Order: sequence, then C-alpha cells, then structure tokens
Amino acid sequence: MCTSGNSSAPVSETAGSAQAMRPFQSSFCRGACLLVILAMLAACAVGPNFVRPSSPAVDRYTVEPLLAATVAADNQAQRFTSGAALTADWWRLFQSAELDAVVRQALADNPTLQAAAASLRQSQHQLRAGYGVFFPQAGAELDAIRERIVPLEEGLQAQPQVFNLVTLSGTISYALDIFGGERRMVEGLKAQVDYQRYASQAAYLTLSANVVNTIIARAAYVAEVRVTEQLIELQRQQLKSTEVEVRAGTAPYSDVLSLRSLIAANQATLAPLKQQISHTEDLLATLEGVTPAKATLPEIELTGLSLPVELPVSLPSDLARQRPDILSSEAQLHAASANIGVATAAMFPSVSLSATYGGAGSSFGNLSAASGRFWSIGPSATVPIFQGGRLWYGRKAAIDAYQVAQATYRQTVLDAFAQVADSLKALEHDAQALQAEVDAQRAAGEALALLQVSYHAGLVAYLDVWAADVQFHEATIGYLQAVAQRYQDTVALFVALGGGWWNSPRHGDPSEAP
Repeated sequence: MCTSGNSSAPVSETAGSAQAMRPFQSSFCRGACLLVILAMLAACAVGPNFVRPSSPAVDRYTVEPLLAATVAADNQAQRFTSGAALTADWWRLFQSAELDAVVRQALADNPTLQAAAASLRQSQHQLRAGYGVFFPQAGAELDAIRERIVPLEEGLQAQPQVFNLVTLSGTISYALDIFGGERRMVEGLKAQVDYQRYASQAAYLTLSANVVNTIIARAAYVAEVRVTEQLIELQRQQLKSTEVEVRAGTAPYSDVLSLRSLIAANQATLAPLKQQISHTEDLLATLEGVTPAKATLPEIELTGLSLPVELPVSLPSDLARQRPDILSSEAQLHAASANIGVATAAMFPSVSLSATYGGAGSSFGNLSAASGRFWSIGPSATVPIFQGGRLWYGRKAAIDAYQVAQATYRQTVLDAFAQVADSLKALEHDAQALQAEVDAQRAAGEALALLQVSYHAGLVAYLDVWAADVQFHEATIGYLQAVAQRYQDTVALFVALGGGWWNSPRHGDPSEAP
C-alpha cells in the first residue's frame, strides 16, 4: 500500500503539471504558427517583378549590310570592324597628346561632371538610408515636467494638485514587411542608383565629345583664317603688280578696282571666323571649368590630328547594354515597376511589433522604484478601409507611369539605333564629299596658276584671274570644312556606340578618366 501510495503521488503531480502546461504550449504553438505564416508572407512582395527588356532582334543598323570600309578620300579610307571593342579613351585615336591633355583637364574640373558624381553619391546614400527599414528601430525618451491638474476636468470633485513627473523610457519597434512595400521601395532606390550611375556616364561621354568637337572646330576655323590671310597677301602682291602695269599703261584701272574689291571681300570674312575662334575658346574654357580669362589652351592644328581609320562597331544586340542613355532609361523603367509594388502594398494592412519599458517618478532619484515601472509589448495593425479612392487611383497612376517609362525606353532605343545608322552613313558620305573637295581644290589651284601666268603674259584679262582666285579660295575652305566634318562625324560614331566606358578598368567611377 505504501508503495502504491508513493507511486500514485508522482503520477498525479505529473498529470497536474501537464495539464497546467497545456495553455502555455497551446499559446506557444499558436505564436510559432503565426510567426511561420508571417515569415512566409514576408518572403512575398506584391507588384510585378522587373524583367529587363530584351535587345531589338536586328543584326545590323542600316538596310544595307555594314560596309567593310569607306571610299578612299584624301588618300585615307576608314575601315569598320563589327563586334570589335571600343576603347574608353577613344579620343586618343586622333593621336594628339595636346588633345588628350585638354580632355583630361575637362574631365578633372568640369562642374557638370562633378555635379553628376555628387548626384550618384547622393542616390547611394539614400539607398543605404532605405536599408534601415529592415532593422528594428530603437529609441529612448526622457521627460521631466511640473504639472498642475484640475480633477474637475475629469468630473471629479477634488482640489487641484501640483506635482512633478519624470519619465524615462525606451522603445523598440519592427515593421513586418508582409506585403513587400518596403522591399519594393528599396528596389526603387537601387534603380535610382543605377539611373544616376548611367547618367554620370552619359555626362562623361557628352563632355569628352563636346571637348573634342570644339577643338576640331577651333582648328578648322584657325586653318580657314590662315588660308584667307595667305590669299589676301597674294592678292596684295598682285595689286602692287597691277598698279605698276596701270601706271605703265598696259592694264586698265578697272583691274585695280576689281582687285581691291576682292581683297576687301576676303578681309570681311576674317572677322566672323575670328569670332568663331573666340567662341570655341570660351566654350573650351567653360568645359574645363575655368573662366575664359584664365584659360590656357594649346594650339592644336587640324593637321596635328590623325583620322582614326580603324573603327570598331558594336553588335546591334550589344548596343542596348552599352549606351548610357538606354541604360539610364532602363533604370527609370525599373524604378517605375518598383513603384507599382509600393502603391499596391499600401492597399494592404501594415503590421508592426513594438515594446516599451520605462520608469516614472517624482524625481530622477526614484526612477528605479518598482512602483513606477511600466512596460508594454504587442503587435499593431493598420488596415486601410476607406481612403476615398486615393490608394486605388494611386496604384493606377503608378501603372500609368510605368507605361510612360516603357514608351520612353523604346523611343530611346530607336533613337540610339538611328544615331548609329546616321553616323555610319555620314562617314561614307563624308569620304565622298571630301574626295570631291580634294579634286575641286586641285583643279581650282591648277586653273589659277595657269591664268596667273597667262595674265602676266597679257593673254587674259584680270577678271578671269579674279574669278579663278575666288574659286580656289572657296575650294580650299570647302576642303578644310570637309576634313573637320569627317573628324566630327567620327566622334559622333564613337558617341553613338556608347563611348566604350564599359571597357575602362574604372568604369564604376565616371568622375575619373580611363
């Protein structure tokens, strides 16, 4: 009996303990299940998952297949190599150390490029700030007040009281991103970083192209001024000879007047050309980040630049992954896609967990008293029930913005392919035009030389020499302009292909020259 009595006591105690533990185990299981469900929900995010647009399904830029080379012009033909790598410092292909120095100076000090780099850093910091939503938020609060309360305000018949209240508390909270609104927000911030990165690359490419084109234009204007001044000097020498012949009675005075008119007409062209030179110099100073008064520009001659003859041409399938403007437009499309998820998540309940612990007392000394301690813990949920259509139409507006970004992206791609096609065709036409100018200049020079000999021999009138002189001058100017145009269209091809920034070892930092 004693054995049975002793053995029965533990059995009843065990049964009682198990019975007492059942409510706790049940609550624990329900809590664990709730956490599992919330974790599963947190792994999902409403809204569309961004899918990168595919490249256009084309294998060439123009209707005709890519030419192997342009026609030879001025003893030079430019050859195209499909799929070859475009160097990031493409301006070095012009083989001018002075040009390279000017470009690097501009890349180092240009304010627009510095602003683009600062904007990139700003977006990166905003992204880091956005990551804070994934961590618990903790804070502390200290209040010390002296207050007079009137119990009558609460409907109590008592005398007013004056008292001190010191409160010290700490709070920790965590937002459960159940429907992925916060994750979509961070996704949008990442897309903004990409946008600023490619916008910086676009600014880098635009700046380098503007510098090179401005130097080419300045060199062409300087060459035109030099040719015009040489021509005027020759005409002055002819004027002296003609005046001698007029005094000797072997030439009419009208030849002197015609020659003076021609000299004056050529001198009138110098002022606009020199103004263009001043304009290009001021523009270069601005691009370099200095005032025109402090600019020190090297004298770069048009003959000091070499025409790039080996031209790499990116494959059409790669262009959409290389051009900064296309990539920045794609980043904007990604941000618009993420905004749909943010707007969609706003239509669902938001849940957060929070806990508060603190103490209160009449002074700082008794804050730790047990009677003044307080705490709270628990979840909170906010359910949008009626917002007057704000959330519904906010989501629709986000979808509309995405469709706008889609159309803008497609237009950017179309413009990019058109620019490459235009540049390829322009180089072929430039070669044809330059060769025609070379032939015209050669023929005009030979005709002028023959007429000058015939005039001094008394076989032709000076009016014929005057006409040939004008023709030779125009042919020379046309030749210089054709050379400059060929150079600038070569720059346009490099820009249209994206500038080769992806081949730079430091392409992640657009503020640095490769």
